[in-house]
Amino acid sequence: MKRIHAKVSGIVQGVYFRASTRDTARALGLRGWVKNMPDGSVELEAEGPEEKISQLIKWLNQGPQYARVENVEVEEIPVTGKESDFHVDF
Repeated sequence: MKRIHAKVSGIVQGVYFRASTRDTARALGLRGWVKNMPDGSVELEAEGPEEKISQLIKWLNQGPQYARVENVEVEEIPVTGKESDFHVDF
């Protein structure tokens, strides 16, 4: 198991980035959260098998159709096992 914290910047708000991230993470069987940040970025934490986390990171670098991802910062953090699903946080 692996857990990451990621910050995605660029045109990532108002383009269904959070909902698309949630749907992608759920399809991969990951747990965690995603939310918009005041600086215009999107942050998330995701937890699951390393291979699935790698697939999510690859997806984050492109995002949904109308997003323009400029940068993705990823750091590995301790696994918590707290979430039961992947959700949009407000």
